[in-house]
Amino acid sequence: MLRTLGTRFGPWLLPGTPGLAPGPCRKVSGARGQGWLQPVGHDTGVKVYNSLTRRKDPLIVGSADAASWYSCGPTVYDHAHLGHACSYVRFDIIRRVLTRVFGCNIIMVMGITDVDDKIIKRANEMNISPASLANLYEEDFKQDMAALKVLPPTVYLRVTENIPQIISFIEGIIANGHAYSTGKGNVYFDLQSRGEKYGKLVGVAPSPGAEPGDSDKRHASDFALWKAAKPQEMFWASPWGNGRPGWHIECSTISSLVFGSQLDIHSGGIDLAFPHHENEIAQCEVFHQCNQWGNYFLHSGHLHMKGEGKMSKSLKNYIAIKDFLKTFSPDTFRLFCMRSSYRSAVDYSSSSMREAEHLLLATAAFLEDARAYMKGQLASGPIREDILWERLSHTKAAVKATLADDFDTPGAVDAIMDLIHHGNRQLKAVTKEPGGPRSPAVFGSIISYIEQFFETVGISLGDQQSVSGDSSSATLHSVVEELVRFRLKVRQFALATGEATRETRRQQLLERQPLLEACDSLRQDLAAHGVSIKEQHIHMGTAGSEIRRPQTGELRTREAGTIGSQCCSMLCHDRSFILKFPVVAV
Repeated sequence: MLRTLGTRFGPWLLPGTPGLAPGPCRKVSGARGQGWLQPVGHDTGVKVYNSLTRRKDPLIVGSADAASWYSCGPTVYDHAHLGHACSYVRFDIIRRVLTRVFGCNIIMVMGITDVDDKIIKRANEMNISPASLANLYEEDFKQDMAALKVLPPTVYLRVTENIPQIISFIEGIIANGHAYSTGKGNVYFDLQSRGEKYGKLVGVAPSPGAEPGDSDKRHASDFALWKAAKPQEMFWASPWGNGRPGWHIECSTISSLVFGSQLDIHSGGIDLAFPHHENEIAQCEVFHQCNQWGNYFLHSGHLHMKGEGKMSKSLKNYIAIKDFLKTFSPDTFRLFCMRSSYRSAVDYSSSSMREAEHLLLATAAFLEDARAYMKGQLASGPIREDILWERLSHTKAAVKATLADDFDTPGAVDAIMDLIHHGNRQLKAVTKEPGGPRSPAVFGSIISYIEQFFETVGISLGDQQSVSGDSSSATLHSVVEELVRFRLKVRQFALATGEATRETRRQQLLERQPLLEACDSLRQDLAAHGVSIKEQHIHMGTAGSEIRRPQTGELRTREAGTIGSQCCSMLCHDRSFILKFPVVAV
């Protein structure tokens, strides 16, 4: 049995919030959307789609130094799947953009539902305590988020650690005339007392389902704030008898504990808009006695299994995060999420993941080409420096403008890839050493900006010339490097004829033909193992990747498993590395 312990109110994280008590709030009225009052505070420069108004509104937060954001966290009864990951990664990208592009310091609170019907049911099936089950899957969730590079919230708050505060919040709603207790020990929110103010997110609320014959609700649409204890279930003492909180009251209380009567941003999946977020609004606004508790509600679209509908445990069509990360990197998934609006539903497929992987590899390959050019290792025709400076300036402006338009990450990615396209055109390989001045500075600026962009959204392009992993991976890297270096020297010798006469050069080439044939034979033999060599520079990329860029030379592993039984275990599966050498005109 779990009983209530501790102080009546938990600590507040923001200054100027003296305790859990109804606070002053602006009074507004009117139809859905029309009654929304634009906040006063710091204009972030972003226009965001607000589910409260169903339009893009200027995102104005209370303070640039402390913008408040509440995120609905997991109900920890099982492993998180890729559908959950899609929502959390999308909002993580938005959080990073708000912080690093628009200079807004986010204070994020995430509630952890660690007592729930599903937790109790699963714990009984596994013959362990609900608390043990919740702790297990909470840690599992945090590990999954860390593996996906999702920044942790400023603070996690568990439901079971805030029961006294939840009870106090329910008492406040009852005192304000919007909830009632029953003889059975339940407490319900009286939805009719809310009148026309209910339905800010969904308009007309869907009709409630049929209630059981022994229901003690006044109205079928009323929802539970406190559930009377059932046999063999965990419970806490309360003024209404032993029991536990309802689902919706948890988030209202936890958010109010930290942020009081005004919340800048509330986020979650679109499936939470009704009834969860709608009921949160009702609870908070009657407790705080105000008409606008949350200013902006952001909802993410579902991840769908292609041809199967929404990814969910109930449909048994989900992919566990850990299983996904055995095949694809977190950076690949992050770029996949960025290629669609955070509000839209998106289809998952292996091909869409490979497309995202291809774009990352193409980006890494361009950056290495640009670095090689800066080092004098990549021959190129004359660079139109003025064009590249103009494209870089245009890209910077375009990226910021698209991100300011409801965090349009597809538009931002397109702008970056367009910059890479223009850079690649300028790095077009030639068949002879070019003359004229070189332009390393503009490529240095482009490299810096592209890396900064991807770092901002949480994607690590990293130093592709190094390989993380055990010493065997580094050994394989060195062996391949020395092999190709030796072949390059042999080929250079075979083709070097100095200032000899035409006849002498012809005779030397005939004599050295076996060396060239041996070089070609080595290239063909390596190709059989999925390694291709071209004569400008060499590039070894992630296993399974196929980037074709005729203007550059490259050495790339396409299938780690085909390099040989001994080498197979040495390849790092989800990273890539680049080997650069002086360009040889052949």
